[in-house]
Amino acid sequence: MIDYEKYLNNTMKNIPLSLIEKISIMASEIDDCIILGVGEPDFKTPWRIREAGIESLEKGKTWYSPGVGLEPLKKAICDYQKRRFHLEYNTDEVLITVGGSEGIDMLFRVMLNPNDEVILPTPCYVCYDPIAKLCGAKVVEVPLKQENDFKLKAEDLKAAITDKTKILVLPFPGNPTGAIMEEGDLLEIADVIRDTDIFVMTDEIYAELTYGEYKHVSFASIPGMRERTIVINGFSKAYAMTGWRLGYAMGPKTIIDYMSTLHQFAVICAPTTSQYAAVVAMNECDDEIETMRHQYDMRRRFLINELNSIGLPCYNARGAFYVFADIRNTGMTSEKFCEKLLIDRHVAVIPGNAFGTAGEGFIRISYSYSLDHLMEATKRIGQFMEDLKNE
Repeated sequence: MIDYEKYLNNTMKNIPLSLIEKISIMASEIDDCIILGVGEPDFKTPWRIREAGIESLEKGKTWYSPGVGLEPLKKAICDYQKRRFHLEYNTDEVLITVGGSEGIDMLFRVMLNPNDEVILPTPCYVCYDPIAKLCGAKVVEVPLKQENDFKLKAEDLKAAITDKTKILVLPFPGNPTGAIMEEGDLLEIADVIRDTDIFVMTDEIYAELTYGEYKHVSFASIPGMRERTIVINGFSKAYAMTGWRLGYAMGPKTIIDYMSTLHQFAVICAPTTSQYAAVVAMNECDDEIETMRHQYDMRRRFLINELNSIGLPCYNARGAFYVFADIRNTGMTSEKFCEKLLIDRHVAVIPGNAFGTAGEGFIRISYSYSLDHLMEATKRIGQFMEDLKNE
């Protein structure tokens, strides 16, 4: 019998199953489970976008696109970024990818050499760490603190920099924390790296989902930072297009060219139908974004208020569609809390330590679900908290 483990990549063998997947598998076995774990918009892709995809199929536009992406889509992205975020890019500085995740993978593989260091503010999205390690890089975590609204502070970044630092990841608005970085915060980060050789990957997949008076500011718009910044974005969250698997990267032409070469060897091109649909998304659907954003904001305010009232403190998350609730007053670990809540009250949320060790003592709850869904879930969580008091 073949010992398959013997032939596997050693780094890959040391990457554990995500706690998100573990909780999802457990939840799938419970019939009446309320799932608040997955970052999946509950809205349908807006009709205008779906119609454009359908039209492209009806007209037989089912061939490969150019590897770098359809030129009309890249032009629409450049117009959109200028209109919404005051960023100016040429189409040859844009690469269309298979979701934002492929853009992250392509950038890391193009830029990282063995023993380079990647600074990763945590807790954060789960893919950055394993992809960097598979490139042979070392991940340097910088813990984000609740008392700082989970923002990256300049002094903490400065302390993490070494002569091997290659890339800083700026994942804001943040998953799982809902944290945002305001312009003043970004100016302080820019001052730290201005005279270094550090590049910045800014993951802006939640750029459109910010609340209150705050409007997202891209790090690439900070003076002097465009030439050292690669922006990763996509259509999954703002347009409810998760299954269309479409994203994009923007940055210095030389880096985008190398990413494009690797992209063409790895996947050839992004889905053509999705690209035709995305042209309409970029050009015609700003109002659809606003409609969904207002709904998320209503759910956000409801969820934060309810969790605070039942003894799970939440800071005022201002971006994405997650809250990061503090469960330390229960005396339980994040994983134990989530497993017990799932078993006892059939509500699935994600342990904070799934997003890095700095997330221990917290749980991530997504409000990309209907208000009725959230009302029932918070009712059950409240009952669970009462159960804990009576044990």
